[in-house]
Amino acid sequence: EIDLTELFDYFLKKAYIIIITALVFLVVGLTYTVFLKEPLYKSDVNVIIVNKNSQSSSSLQSELAANQKLAATYRELVTSRSVLNDVIEDLDLTYTISQLQKMITVQNVNETEIIKIAVSSSKPKEAKEIANVIAIKFQDEVKDIYNLENVSIVDKAVLAKEPYNINVVKESIIYIALGVVLSCGVIFVIYYFDNTIKSIDQVEKRLGIPVIGTVPM
Repeated sequence: EIDLTELFDYFLKKAYIIIITALVFLVVGLTYTVFLKEPLYKSDVNVIIVNKNSQSSSSLQSELAANQKLAATYRELVTSRSVLNDVIEDLDLTYTISQLQKMITVQNVNETEIIKIAVSSSKPKEAKEIANVIAIKFQDEVKDIYNLENVSIVDKAVLAKEPYNINVVKESIIYIALGVVLSCGVIFVIYYFDNTIKSIDQVEKRLGIPVIGTVPM
């Protein structure tokens, strides 16, 4: 049976361990974040699937529904070998197709006919250029395969100013929290399995008899 008051007092006595552990985690974590973690920059371009020849409202609604279904196919086409191979040749990249695929994420915007193509790279300029060229090559591929011109670029990719995978404040909080949680867990385990008597109150409580004498420290 755990006495919460006693447990709280035990944690107070071990507060220095919690503080030291949190500081160690913070220093080690920030060292990794600032000096070892590779900063990655992300640029994205938005393209939209739209039939420019649609006139009536009824045909427009049906086109929108069809375009949303077509978007799933187009997402796969964005990272196809034919598109990425053209991108590599155009920009004279040293990446393989599989390496380039890992740098790209493609998703629909809120289940609309808009497709967001995001590229992450350690070089911000490279991420921007790859994203913009992918959009152009994707348009060309749709023309060649479907004989359609229903893909338009809404927003071109811009140069990312800050890395998206590094947030010193947020990561500092996470490192401190990990240190506190880990140290508290270890202290609790030590307390739970510690069956030694440490005070007069514990003697009386556990044995149910009064203490009539003590030996000074």
